Amino acid sequence: MAATAQSIILHQYDISPFSEKVRVAFGIKGLEWFACDEPVIMPKPELLALTGGYRKIPVMQIGADIYCDTQIILRELEMRFPVPTLFPGTGKGLGWGVAMWTDRIFFQAAVAIIFGGGTPLADEAFIKDREKLTGRPFDIAGMKAAAPMMAEQFRAQLGWLEDQLADGRRFLPGNDPGLADASAFYNLAFVRWTSPAGAKLIDGFPGVAAWEKRVAGIGHGRRSEISRDDALDIAKAATSTEAAKADPGEPNGLKPGDAVTVMADDYGRDPIAGELVSSSAQHIALKRSDPRVGEVVVHFPRAGFLVLKS
Repeated sequence: MAATAQSIILHQYDISPFSEKVRVAFGIKGLEWFACDEPVIMPKPELLALTGGYRKIPVMQIGADIYCDTQIILRELEMRFPVPTLFPGTGKGLGWGVAMWTDRIFFQAAVAIIFGGGTPLADEAFIKDREKLTGRPFDIAGMKAAAPMMAEQFRAQLGWLEDQLADGRRFLPGNDPGLADASAFYNLAFVRWTSPAGAKLIDGFPGVAAWEKRVAGIGHGRRSEISRDDALDIAKAATSTEAAKADPGEPNGLKPGDAVTVMADDYGRDPIAGELVSSSAQHIALKRSDPRVGEVVVHFPRAGFLVLKS
């Protein structure tokens, strides 16, 4: 089956923990999608042609619409494919809050355990790349020294998951899986892939370990492969479906047509410039062009990103 402008294309690599979050969401929703494998480290010329500078993984592409960051990716998937939902029960807002915790505090504890314990990932090229990404030293020695303390932090957060599962529920929200499961699970998967010592910490929580197997059993939906060149050709031939729309509650008076710059507020703060198409409390979309892909619209979440009027 060949990809089209309506296909979901995930720019990812298999050992990317944040890509795993989205892959689990594909599994929950039973979606067909195309994996477009990107390099683990820079350069990433095809990805930057799509995003205008955003280099983090994953990025989702549907035609000429480009979605940067898992938050906006999952928001779009929920809008396009609302059944099965990522928010079973009544905890939609709480699900996003859990995702912010797992993406920052829980993830940082996992990273310290993985790289503090030694991993083949941490070769010289990877370290230099991550130093450019974060703008600070990727301090393996410091993470090694901190690993025992971060193991305590990771264990404490595993305990929260164990408590949530203590009533016998199958998944974190209840009987059906959702965003909270995909968000917590990817950190455990990352540790399993790269840190035997960290995996032993997970195994110390029987409820979590059993839940982990249930989430893994959901799978990743129906995956096919696509090359980077083919993905870019689809973007160039397509037209964005994002309509211009002003947000009457926009706190800083931004409106369609304004020149703006967007950047992450934590790391990978590469600025992406473009013309504002639409915005809301949860998203902002910019129109930009590139010789390789033509005109595209790049989408970002608002939480965790800064927007500056040019």
